[in-house]
Amino acid sequence: METNLNVRVDANDKKNFEKFCDNVGMNVSTAINMFIKAVLREQKLPFEVRSKTFDDTVYDKLQEAESEMNNTSKRYSKEEIIDSINKIIR
Repeated sequence: METNLNVRVDANDKKNFEKFCDNVGMNVSTAINMFIKAVLREQKLPFEVRSKTFDDTVYDKLQEAESEMNNTSKRYSKEEIIDSINKIIR
């Protein structure tokens, strides 16, 4: 027995997904059914879903700051660096 599944999707995403499916020789229904079968078979999503943790955000900001410091001739004092770090982690 089959049933319909209605899903709301951004119009541009739908158009691009339809193009992708066409390019790989399948329709949207087949692709969605493949996704559902993979989830049921593996009992997990076929990709990682996670939110950025505080540590990830701080690390990204520190990497960004380091890159900025390395790409400028300006030199920062220890106090300026500590002040910037404190702003990032607040």
